[in-house]
Amino acid sequence: MTTDLALTTTAWQRSGSGASRDGEAPRKGSTMKHRSLAAMVAATAAGALVLTGCGQAGQGSVNADGKTELTMWTHSAGNPGEIAVYDQIISDYNASQDDYVVVREDFPQESYNDSVVAAAASGDLPCLIDMDGPIMPNWAWSGYLQELKLPEKLTDSLLPTAVGTYQDKIYSAGYWDAALSIFARKSVLDANRIRIPSIEEPWTREEFDAALETLKAAGYDTPIDIGAEDQGEWWSYAYSPILQSFGGDQIDRDSYLTAEGALNGPEAVEAFTWFQELFTQGYAGNAGTIGNQEFVDDQVALSYTGVWNAQAALEEVGDDLLILPPPDFGHGPKIGGGSWQWGITADCVDAEGARDYLEFSFNDDYIAAFSDSQIVIPATAGAEGLSEHFGEGDDLHAFVELSQQFALARPATPAYPVISSTFEKAAKDIMNGADVQSTLDNAVKDIDQNIESNDGYGF
Repeated sequence: MTTDLALTTTAWQRSGSGASRDGEAPRKGSTMKHRSLAAMVAATAAGALVLTGCGQAGQGSVNADGKTELTMWTHSAGNPGEIAVYDQIISDYNASQDDYVVVREDFPQESYNDSVVAAAASGDLPCLIDMDGPIMPNWAWSGYLQELKLPEKLTDSLLPTAVGTYQDKIYSAGYWDAALSIFARKSVLDANRIRIPSIEEPWTREEFDAALETLKAAGYDTPIDIGAEDQGEWWSYAYSPILQSFGGDQIDRDSYLTAEGALNGPEAVEAFTWFQELFTQGYAGNAGTIGNQEFVDDQVALSYTGVWNAQAALEEVGDDLLILPPPDFGHGPKIGGGSWQWGITADCVDAEGARDYLEFSFNDDYIAAFSDSQIVIPATAGAEGLSEHFGEGDDLHAFVELSQQFALARPATPAYPVISSTFEKAAKDIMNGADVQSTLDNAVKDIDQNIESNDGYGF
């Protein structure tokens, strides 16, 4: 392992993979900060100072009632809806048995990863930690996590993208996932004689391009909001599926040893040329309000956004709202998958208790409560029916179908933090007019150098 990757990991702050761009619990679209080496070292050191003296965060301690304390860390500070569900689960679990008592500590999302990395360096990790799905392989490779080893029946019941697998082993699992779609108004598409796509028959690239041209001619200065004013993990979460629908990818997933051909091959060049033309032709803008407000205000006709914005859109647009699949650019529609999940740390001395708590927590009632409080897709079919929005026939059930049909996890490699930040920089440069081929070639070079410097990360 090299220091540069560990430091890059501490800077990982996301909003894209299950995090809302409007600040809801998942906070899709949070930021990955590009900090100097000195700044990252300072942040890690500060985190270590905060955690000094934790003594493995209470692992193995026995309280006055003779119960072993299990400490769990969340990224949920400042999110009362999510914390309320955790409070209920923990209260119910602690009352259900006499061996363990779970104690929760909450961190702001912006500093959470720094705190985990600092605690790992000083041997002070608690037993239970949550993590954003794409970073799990890096933490597993770094030795922070042990195999989850929950019952197979449980993990098989979850959405595939709610289960974190690395090197064919399960290290994490989550209660929910998020999905992207295209929001539209039925009245606008009908008035402009644009076909309404379906999961079975999405727009082709030609149809989508024609729809954007038609909508621009109809008076929309920028027909679609794709969230380009956002930053951080949103870029990989939102735009790598477009690349994958064209036939490219962020890395060669057969070997996980190179991005050559996947990120700079003909399909990738075609995808990013199309992406660049969205801006040069005025179909999308790179400035505006983070979130979905332009669509709600009818300033744009289409919005490429996520489930976390759906309830607000329904409240404003009502029955005129359409939740549509993304276009098929040649290799089927794709959307990002994999959001916040739970794992057990490698040094947890009470792993049996941590596992017992997690198994207890994956109850359909609790999963439905997360879904309703955060407006996210429940990870089990049973919880769908209990949720307010996601059961068969409910107003947001379309997102369940989109996730089941089109969700693709980001590359399950410890190199992912570097892949994601490199992808973001390249995509932003291309958006701003950089040469597509040479920009992608440079991105591949940076990714491959990192993989080589880390001895292939075990692949």
